[in-house]
Amino acid sequence: MRIVAATQNSHKIREMEAITADFGMEILSQQEAGLPVLDIEENGTTFEENSAIKARTICSMSGLPAIADDSGLSVDALDGAPGIFSARYAGPEADDQANNAKLLEALRAVPETERTGRYVSVITLAYPDGRLLSARGECTGILLTAPRGAGGFGYDPLFVPDGTNTTFAEMTAELKNQISHRARALARLRELLEENET
Repeated sequence: MRIVAATQNSHKIREMEAITADFGMEILSQQEAGLPVLDIEENGTTFEENSAIKARTICSMSGLPAIADDSGLSVDALDGAPGIFSARYAGPEADDQANNAKLLEALRAVPETERTGRYVSVITLAYPDGRLLSARGECTGILLTAPRGAGGFGYDPLFVPDGTNTTFAEMTAELKNQISHRARALARLRELLEENET
């Protein structure tokens, strides 16, 4: 199945390609699908709403099924922030380093035992006939007081998943793709695809 990725984030596309390879899916970038580069307004209030907005928009434009991921970090001590604003936590033009710095500052007075949170990913597959499949995955863990590791992206240098001693940024891509929130959302999407085929 050829589907268009409703994202410009090359990191997300690579992760989705690695995880969906055995699903029988071929993921096309928007450029490969002949679409212009556009910044879709994410005006939803939840990961689910924003994921659906992106998938439906690209599906409508391309005439092909489209897959969208809306993801972010939800920190318990910050009442779920940065949440849906994770990519622009330090401002609309902010990079990963600026977002991480703002998060560390927000958590400065929070004891290590209370620095819990979760990465959330909601992946939506929109079909030209209007069908919509949505799958949510979460990965719980703790937030460090300083970044560790050079891999990954986003808040990966600060996030240590439960059951491990390493940050996402210290892991191999293969290991991260086995346990991440995105891997769990894609696994759930696979279940939904199988259910819809029967």
